[in-house]
Amino acid sequence: MVKKMGRPTDNPRTYNTRIRMNEDEVRVLTICADKLGMTRSDVLRLGLSMVYEEIIKK
Repeated sequence: MVKKMGRPTDNPRTYNTRIRMNEDEVRVLTICADKLGMTRSDVLRLGLSMVYEEIIKK
């Protein structure tokens, strides 16, 4: 694997995870990403942040 060139990031993403989704979940995720102008990964990160913020309020 070739290392990418460029400046190192301040917040490297060194962990990978996989999830299983059905066709409808992938469709909804893709629609959300398209409407928000984000990647599917960014939409999932945003959702994770929103859930986290909600549970720490309680």
